[in-house]
Formats: sequence, structure tokens, C-alpha cells
Amino acid sequence: MKLFLIIGSINMVLAVGLGAFGAHGLQGKLTTRMLEIYQTGVQYHMIHAIGILIIAIVADRLGSPGMITWAGWSMFIGILFFSGSLYILSISGVKILGAITPIGGVFFMVGWVLLALAAFKGL
Repeated sequence: MKLFLIIGSINMVLAVGLGAFGAHGLQGKLTTRMLEIYQTGVQYHMIHAIGILIIAIVADRLGSPGMITWAGWSMFIGILFFSGSLYILSISGVKILGAITPIGGVFFMVGWVLLALAAFKGL
């Protein structure tokens, strides 16, 4: 699906840029712990942007049934909630944002399960 190829590619650009910003722009400005939290956000952002690109390829091969589409949206929402909350938490120090992070993790897991189910059904 062209849309997920675009979304995945844009998220890879963002993840690389945010990773570079964290490594160069935030070093010395955040505590070691907050920088680790930020880097965790970047790591999961990048992994799931690749996941969205994989979904685009799978959708092209299997067609785009609802499960694959929902898998892509689930991973994208996971990036927003999981990585987004970690970025904001690490920079702002607002710890309540940590309560949002697991919601993103659940969206990530749902996305991977839906992708596996779609692949299983497509075989």
C-alpha cells in the first residue's frame, strides 16, 4: 500500500533526525536517565517505522485486507503514543506522560499480531 510506504518512510526520516538531535543536541542538556528514555523512544520509533514499511510490502503481495491495514495504523498510533510520550517526557520531565507509554506498546503488539494473522490467512 502506497500510503504505508509513505508513512513508514516519513517516520524513518523523523526517527533518524530525532536520533541525531538526541545524540548531538540534547547531550549535556538532559540527565543520563532522560537521555536513555529519549533514545528508547528513537529505537522503538525506528523499529516500528520499518514495521510499517514491511506492512506496505506485505500489503502489495497479499492485497490489502483489513488486518494488514489495521496493523499499519496500529503501529503508527503506537509510534505516536509510545515514542511521542517518551520524547516529551525526557525533554519536559513531566512524569505523568509515562502512563501513556504502555498504551503505545499495546498498539505495537496489536500491530505485529495483526500482521502475523494476515500473513497466516494469506498463505
